[in-house]
Amino acid sequence: MKPQVRTLCSVVSVTLFAFVLQGYHPGAEDDAIYLSAIKRRLQPSLYPVNAPFITLQLQASVFDKFVAAFIHTTHLPVAYACLALQLGFLALLFAACWQIVAFCFESWRARFAGILSIACILTISVAGTAIYLADEHLHPRLIATDGILFAVAALQRRRYRTATLLLLCAILFHPIMGAFGLSFCVLFLLVRQCTPSAQPMPSPMASSRFVALPGSWLFTPASPAWRTALAQHSYYMLGRWQWYEWLGAVAPPFLLFVLARLGRARSNPAFYQLAATATLFSIVQLAIALAMVGPPRFLRLWPLQPMRYLHLTFLFMALLAGSALGQYFLRAHVARWLLVFLPLAAANGAAQRMRYPATTNLELPWAAPANPWLQAFAWVKRNTPENAVFALDPHYLSQPGEDNHSFRALAERSSLADDQKDAAVVTQVPQLAATWLDQHNHQLGWTTWTTQQFLRLAQTTPARWALVDPRQAPGLHCPFHNQSVAVCHLD
Repeated sequence: MKPQVRTLCSVVSVTLFAFVLQGYHPGAEDDAIYLSAIKRRLQPSLYPVNAPFITLQLQASVFDKFVAAFIHTTHLPVAYACLALQLGFLALLFAACWQIVAFCFESWRARFAGILSIACILTISVAGTAIYLADEHLHPRLIATDGILFAVAALQRRRYRTATLLLLCAILFHPIMGAFGLSFCVLFLLVRQCTPSAQPMPSPMASSRFVALPGSWLFTPASPAWRTALAQHSYYMLGRWQWYEWLGAVAPPFLLFVLARLGRARSNPAFYQLAATATLFSIVQLAIALAMVGPPRFLRLWPLQPMRYLHLTFLFMALLAGSALGQYFLRAHVARWLLVFLPLAAANGAAQRMRYPATTNLELPWAAPANPWLQAFAWVKRNTPENAVFALDPHYLSQPGEDNHSFRALAERSSLADDQKDAAVVTQVPQLAATWLDQHNHQLGWTTWTTQQFLRLAQTTPARWALVDPRQAPGLHCPFHNQSVAVCHLD
């Protein structure tokens, strides 16, 4: 088999394996914002109420514009387009990782073990940051990560203009991740400059600096409403991290240091430079994060999420450790491969099923939803006016069986602000804090409400519909209901 064909087969097979292992859940978790923003860009009449909770956070990103342009160009339905892009960008992730490892090792086993290591832990929780290496839906972080990894591969080959353009693309899709990628690349060039065999560092990249991205809102006082929204999310606050989450932040530099020593001992300068860069990156970014997030006087900097540098740290740690295992330990021993990768894949597959216990692993566009909440969302999409406004339990995303699926993204209807995703948006867009707090206060005590309280909501908010627990529905006109949720009129 030709090397190019073997590489293509390796990347495609690992992509499909990773896709099945991690699952596919459009409209879940962060897709509450991203899928809704894509749909509104394609159809501006959607979400006439509370649209800023969808649109304002994406002002600094081209993500929704890019996906909308792709849909216009291909004429694919939204669901099929997002599936195609998810598979495509997953494949690019593994292709970029392959290129990076290929510069360090000639062995096919080392390269394959490197990308297989990433595939087995794509949905591992990155310490206490509330993110994964790749999400179970289309996310701008994945696109930015692809750009960063291809930029690193370009720098390995001294293609500086290509690397600069790729980093620019990463920043355009996800400014925070792009800034971390720029920091990593600058440190990579510094490490290579300090390596005796390295050539002088070119002036364009040598003059690069870690780009500061905060807007003017960072310098305005933190309002009580904004503080209330911030308190809903413990991952911003290092004092709330568990010991094992701190272990995930502190341990990687030590492991990466060991990998760097291995590269030096094995006379592999490319591997050493990459591992040494990841070590230095972890230490420098941890120091920056502690300086930003530790002191309360820097409260307005917390939503920049400086600890999310760990995303790149975990990724490079897994890639380097996996490729080293493939080169020096696994080799051609099938039993060793199974011993290493089967437990990893099984553990992460089991964790995914625990995360989405009431939903099929692959929510594909042509399959009808089995989840009762998603069935209700589908009924709402088909049977209610486009301008309808809904109220839901502000904590509905964490209700048993709901599996963190967004009503807005899947039902395509406006809703009052929730205490999870919308509160997270408020931490990024403080001008929404007052609106969010007002709607939050109107929904306090939702789970104990009587029929009269639900009906009163229509008098004090724009909501004229509600999704409620069927046990709370007596006295309400509910044209749809199942064992988990009822869709009811409020007037």
